[in-house]
Amino acid sequence: MEEICRDTATTSIVNLPDDCLFHIFQGLDTSIDRDSFGLTCHRWLHIQNKSRRSLQFNSSLTQYTRSTVAQRRPNISSFNVCKLLTRFQQLSSLSLSGCSELPDSSVSQLQFFGSNLQTINLDCCFRISDTGFCLIASGCPNLKSIGLYRCNITDIGLRAVAKSCPSLQKVNLSYCTSISDHGIGFLSQECRQLRSVLISHCRSVTGTGFIGCSETLIHVEADSCKLEPDGISGLVSGGGLEYLNLSDLSWCIHGDGLARIGQGSSVNLRVLNLRMCRNATDEAIMMISKGCPALQEWSLAFCHGITLTGWVTIGSNCHNLEVLHVNRCRNFCDLGLQALRDGCKRLSRLHMNHCSLVTQLAIESFKCRRGSVDIREEELVYISGFPHLNFT
Repeated sequence: MEEICRDTATTSIVNLPDDCLFHIFQGLDTSIDRDSFGLTCHRWLHIQNKSRRSLQFNSSLTQYTRSTVAQRRPNISSFNVCKLLTRFQQLSSLSLSGCSELPDSSVSQLQFFGSNLQTINLDCCFRISDTGFCLIASGCPNLKSIGLYRCNITDIGLRAVAKSCPSLQKVNLSYCTSISDHGIGFLSQECRQLRSVLISHCRSVTGTGFIGCSETLIHVEADSCKLEPDGISGLVSGGGLEYLNLSDLSWCIHGDGLARIGQGSSVNLRVLNLRMCRNATDEAIMMISKGCPALQEWSLAFCHGITLTGWVTIGSNCHNLEVLHVNRCRNFCDLGLQALRDGCKRLSRLHMNHCSLVTQLAIESFKCRRGSVDIREEELVYISGFPHLNFT
């Protein structure tokens, strides 16, 4: 009997090594079970803490506007954040999005416990300054994704992040109005694994900072930026770009800017959004249609500068085009629709409405010849492209 009791004692779960307890914890399916595990004893709580890989506050935002931040401002102090970061030292993902009142000190613990962090979301963290971003950079060298939407980062903070985090692949800088081409230059030259960069509404960025960027860069959102022709050349200079959003540039682009897209470096481009580029010319459309043979989805909604010559060029050269947006194009006419009908053999969907020069007779003729093409009146501001390109 004593031998049985002795054997039972030696095989008790209390005597299992930490590795076994880690495996047991990983096998728990529900958060209730995981929380109960940590309540058992201090040792099991320690294992629970070390097993945690992600931390996201319940108030973290999924839609980012200043009104939603104001409505859902989280009651989270710097002390709370520091305490949690000290407790969970093996995090690979952290989201503080919407924590608009957190100061630089809230991320100070990442200097010591951020080495495993690969993803951090600081969207709308308005009070974190370059000092905080430098702290994050020094402690999180393995970052692959960082969200800085509407943050007050400048070129100084961006340089620190770029130099300390060379493995970055995805960066969201939308509405970061204090960054310039200098900061973008640091990012594109130091982070040679970049795949996705969002700089929407960064009005001080002209695009020249992207010159010489890595061929790994496949996704760029640069709508409502003050891009220059040389800046557009920079955006495509890596040669690997597959998705490009340059919508709403009509008021700032000049010269042959848009034509630069088709001048040799965009052979892999599959999705192009030029919505509301009202000054897009037939010459630019010709260069793009000839220089981007892989193009599959193209938004030209509100592009009033395109005439029949441009539409004919698209029909003649865009052999892989599957989806085209021509909503509210003033110069899109019956002959333009006919050019698409006779060309663009892979076209499967056409977004078209409020094109006053297109008659119902032309539409019916198009349907008779190309019945497989889905004509939709739906207007899309944002085109997401294909699933593997969706970095939002």
